[in-house]
Amino acid sequence: MAAAVPPFAVVPGAQVARALAGREKELVELVERTYRVHGSGGTVNPPSYFLRFPDRPSSRIIALPASLAGTGGTTGVDGIKWISSFPANVDRGIPRASAVLILNDPDTGYPYACLESSIISATRTAASAASAADRLSRDRGRPRRIGFVGTGLIARYIHTFLVGTGWPADDVAVFDLSADSARGFAAHASRTVPGAAVRLFDDVGSLVRACDLVVFATVAGSPHVHDPDWFAHHPLVLNVSLRDLSAEIVLDAFNVLDDVEHCLKADTSPHLAEQRTGNRDFVAGTLDEVLAGTLTVPADRTVVFSPFGLGVLDLAVGRYVYAHVARSGELHTVDDFFHELSRHG
Repeated sequence: MAAAVPPFAVVPGAQVARALAGREKELVELVERTYRVHGSGGTVNPPSYFLRFPDRPSSRIIALPASLAGTGGTTGVDGIKWISSFPANVDRGIPRASAVLILNDPDTGYPYACLESSIISATRTAASAASAADRLSRDRGRPRRIGFVGTGLIARYIHTFLVGTGWPADDVAVFDLSADSARGFAAHASRTVPGAAVRLFDDVGSLVRACDLVVFATVAGSPHVHDPDWFAHHPLVLNVSLRDLSAEIVLDAFNVLDDVEHCLKADTSPHLAEQRTGNRDFVAGTLDEVLAGTLTVPADRTVVFSPFGLGVLDLAVGRYVYAHVARSGELHTVDDFFHELSRHG
């Protein structure tokens, strides 16, 4: 039987945003289900590939190929996210990151959709962070004072997902090397939660000491947080940007990762800790193990969640967006995208 070539669709950012808006709880549940599928072996998630530039050392483009099995009535999907990070863009007045996500049909291998993916990437990152904040605090009490170190798009999405999944977020601390960015984020936090106490901090140490939940969402390429005394009150730390914390901080904490093999590379903070010790004994486990109830989080230690960011999460959210847009009848297809469909002409 001849296989049908799927139509090729392009899903622009406006459609992606509409498909995801206001669905924070549903998306956190989706990300948690994907972590469980990944933990049970229902994914293929090879290492990310970093394209770096000798003449532009602060910039990079990352390829995240992955394959996600079908679950709960959904079909499987293969694909790749191609995401760039050019920090100098901020000074040019445009966002640092841009991305596309390609979805491939697992039966024929044909790509069937190209989605604008900076929103998808921010969404899966924020949903993962919100899940970790919830699951890692259940045995230690929910934090009340939330601090954000770094105030770009990712921080804004994490704040949105915390609020959207029931966090009060009425006591927020903010630090950024850019005063304008810090003030902009503070204004966002105040608009999102009217009456919230939003405080601007002049240094990272004071913010960390003042908060029960600390979100690192910067573009730091190497550790700038070195003092374990800042964490003497044992906060919950979402190490989203992965490279802010020194090995000393990591080794003094209870460490939960999204995926051990992925996270212990590319000079992340956990990778530096592994290089320092020569072992992985400091890794307590993964978020999937917390979800499964096989890993208990202590109340008397600093807890650090380090998510490298799995391509299968992008596929899960991308598949969700594609299905939503297809149901709406607004899917933009390029009917003659695939031209050579006869083997012998």
